[in-house]
Amino acid sequence: MKRKTLSNHKQISHTSKVRIRFVETDPLGIVWHGNYIQYFEDGREAFGRHHGISYLDQKKYGFATPIVKSSTDHKLPLRYGDVATIKTIFVDSPAAKMVFHYEVYNQHGDLVCTGETIQVFVDKIGEGDLALAAPEFFINWKKNVGLLDG
Repeated sequence: MKRKTLSNHKQISHTSKVRIRFVETDPLGIVWHGNYIQYFEDGREAFGRHHGISYLDQKKYGFATPIVKSSTDHKLPLRYGDVATIKTIFVDSPAAKMVFHYEVYNQHGDLVCTGETIQVFVDKIGEGDLALAAPEFFINWKKNVGLLDG
């Protein structure tokens, strides 16, 4: 799914599901707020496998993409036994980074949490240096998924 946003950045997305486990909840059976970052990770992993830009794909080209910023906005609780839907949205940027937005919904379709992560490329072959320009494999990936012309 490709669309232009109000900010004039192209996006692609992927939707996945996760069942809320007992260990992810507090004594009231409500998901502890810190676990939403893990759900974002689950969504990113599913997005990467689906769109061909997984962490293993990145590693194959000698790069890692650590998170340098994350944010969450909690609206409603998830509870033990719920099945949450995670919509992971890649927002294109000309910079050497990966920006993901997230929408987490409960099984009733209610939006329970939104968030964002920003990841940068570091060279795993060298000393973990920050990539100032987008790696060639990343540019090629963006072309393959229709985010770039050419």
